[in-house]
Amino acid sequence: MTLLVKTFTLLATAFLLCSQASPLSTSSKLAPGSLINMTEFTTRVIGAPNTLEYRIYFEKNGVPISAFHDVPLYANEAKTILNMVVEIPRWTQSKVEITKEDFLNPLKQDTKDGKLRFVRHIFPYRGYMWNYGAFPQTWEDPNKVDPDTNARGDRDPLDVIEIGEQVGFTGQIKQVKVLGVIGLLDQGETDWKVIVIDVNDPLANKMEDVGDVERHLPGLIRASREWFRIYKIPDGKAENEFAFNGRAKNKKFATGIVRETHNAWRRLMAGDVPPKSDLYDIQVANLLVEKSPYKISKDDERVKSIPANGPKPPAPIDPSNDKWFFIPDKRRP
Repeated sequence: MTLLVKTFTLLATAFLLCSQASPLSTSSKLAPGSLINMTEFTTRVIGAPNTLEYRIYFEKNGVPISAFHDVPLYANEAKTILNMVVEIPRWTQSKVEITKEDFLNPLKQDTKDGKLRFVRHIFPYRGYMWNYGAFPQTWEDPNKVDPDTNARGDRDPLDVIEIGEQVGFTGQIKQVKVLGVIGLLDQGETDWKVIVIDVNDPLANKMEDVGDVERHLPGLIRASREWFRIYKIPDGKAENEFAFNGRAKNKKFATGIVRETHNAWRRLMAGDVPPKSDLYDIQVANLLVEKSPYKISKDDERVKSIPANGPKPPAPIDPSNDKWFFIPDKRRP
């Protein structure tokens, strides 16, 4: 285990805020190499999972903040370790995500036609096969066509699949390192899926690039690509397509995608890009992003009106969600 990983283990989970040289940065300023204890960041859970009322807000020192805008992207000054917000733990189905349209962007379960969304079990895949989530402070800009995919961004934070052995939990902030990326074209929109591994995973020291994933976890990238191809078919949608014929790109390319989407988020938060258009409507209120015109005070009445922590046991899921779907696998002859 490297010294870096030991440091993260001893400090539980910790991170540095973004570089002070950034036009937009979180408000705390640190000496080079210093760390913030992750216990400053907690969650406020409202309602029961698998219900329309369910929400998870992030807090800093007990004050609600934005999961989208206030959690720093980078966990160390060298920008080699990143913070991932876990939305959907491995093997689960509830399509929970950081909301763009709600004040302070809590996590909640997505809906369609007023009903909660669950990803289907498609044989042999049961729910999601990785810890699925997003990088905070990133945005796939729909105003621009990506030169590598020839498609516009999907309006969301950058999606992340974490391939370590530990099953995460919704609302967890994992410290991860980037290994590669799959270029998904989801219903004609650019929807990058960044492949990462938790820095505390037993394989983390052996994983530095996408080739290491195939070496140590053979078949995982291929299975991931197949899952993304077919996962919407049970809901009556066409199969998804891919950039680069589905080939996973390496760490250098993936790091460029992270940087580009982080810069797109910066433009959004600086007011250079409008937060509302015919294509999207994004809540940009935040408490920690310096120099943002959308920064608000903890004394804002909207912050104070967020209900107190009140978690409830998960509500039952309709048994129909346990159905297996069988879809031809294009990998087979």
